[in-house]
Amino acid sequence: MKPLQISPETAVKLAEQLKVPLEHLMHMPQHILLQKLAELAKTSTSETSEPESK
Repeated sequence: MKPLQISPETAVKLAEQLKVPLEHLMHMPQHILLQKLAELAKTSTSETSEPESK
């Protein structure tokens, strides 16, 4: 399996957001990375929509 084809800056930001080591991120299968990004997007949209409902 080849490493992900993303820039170093993007890799560092994703590793911080997903709370995984950079080495794990770079060798993570693409379908798992996409699933984690979807979960992250879902939690971030739910957090931003909560203050509006008050």
